[in-house]
Amino acid sequence: MSQVFEFLLPDIGEGLTEAEIVRWLVDVGDRVRADQPVVEVETAKATVELPCPYQGTVDSRVGDVGDVLPVGSVLVTVAVAATELECSDDSAKVLVGSGVSSAPVRRRGRVRAGAVPVPRTTSLCAQPAPSRDSGSSALVTTPVAVVSPLVRRLARDNGLDLRAVQGTGADGVITRADVKRAITAASQVDSADRRGGERVPIRGMRKAVADKLSRSRREIPDVTCWMDVDATELLAARDVLNAGAEANRISLLAFLARICVAAACQYPELNSTVDVERQEIVRFSAVNLGFAAQTEKGLFVPVVHDAHKMTTADLSVEIARLTQAARAGTLALSELTGGTITLNNYGGYGVDGSTPIINHPEAAMLGVGRIVAKPWVHEGELAVRKVVQLSLTFDHRVCDGEVASGFLRHVADRVEQPLKLL
Repeated sequence: MSQVFEFLLPDIGEGLTEAEIVRWLVDVGDRVRADQPVVEVETAKATVELPCPYQGTVDSRVGDVGDVLPVGSVLVTVAVAATELECSDDSAKVLVGSGVSSAPVRRRGRVRAGAVPVPRTTSLCAQPAPSRDSGSSALVTTPVAVVSPLVRRLARDNGLDLRAVQGTGADGVITRADVKRAITAASQVDSADRRGGERVPIRGMRKAVADKLSRSRREIPDVTCWMDVDATELLAARDVLNAGAEANRISLLAFLARICVAAACQYPELNSTVDVERQEIVRFSAVNLGFAAQTEKGLFVPVVHDAHKMTTADLSVEIARLTQAARAGTLALSELTGGTITLNNYGGYGVDGSTPIINHPEAAMLGVGRIVAKPWVHEGELAVRKVVQLSLTFDHRVCDGEVASGFLRHVADRVEQPLKLL
């Protein structure tokens, strides 16, 4: 005799509600020990391996590689023999947040995530959706909530799978209007496919970035101001400090980070966030500096915590460490969250200026363009100088233009005269 336990996709925190299956680490029939990783998933924050708390035999797996499952979904079921239950209490131990069900489950058919819910009051069904029972090779059927035979015929004549239609009628019943909308959407997809091209699912990190940027645009009334600045002396100061140093050279980004942090301390209005529910502006005492880092998996924004306590050299080391971790995919969740202001060095892509979207829920982002040689009036004479365009995108709810202009002027002064900073 054995009992079957469910291991659920756990709530990993940070507001994450779903995860994509990247790789299965076990097969059905494999023996697993307690706390052995069984699946690798990618969330909006990181890629992690999930350990199962049960010792036994893998009875079933739910989901294929590439599937996106909501938190609380069953990942695997494990058959635990009675002798194993008697020998070790740990094999059935339930921990808070561990993603396991607290009681053994009976073998039963499973319905894939996204299936149309079936109301108890509906007795007429159409196009049953097959799912495999975990205890045998037989197939069991799940009814689709459709009342009208005309609706079923309309779907059948147009080759529409009712299992993919979300009903808007009472108790989730699929109506004629639901089917017509689905047919129209399918025809638009077919038309787009005939034009050629590739469809790329928005998942994982890309989905998280898209959601965050969309939310920022919806909620934050942002404004951008900018100015051209002479960065000749800043480059010279960097060269002097790095002269003769073979290792631990201070990066230009570290200088810019130090300047941004100094400005955030001088103008705390921009080192803040808006608490919409309580209608309050929260000004932070610490400066946790986020910076944009491009990787093969997309754009990450690692966070240098307590950047206001660091020297320029300290910032250079920490930025290099976090950038390497981002590219290797080993950043911890804590290293991707908690930012209070962001530095975006888009000049690395060869562009002069940009109007970036604020990294919600922060209130400001300092942008830095490429540094190029330009004619410039220096000490009353025309000269060729190294010029950079700086931009500040800010949440107009936290301050007016005077404060934002002061912040940007503070940054510009220290770029032009770095000795003020040092």
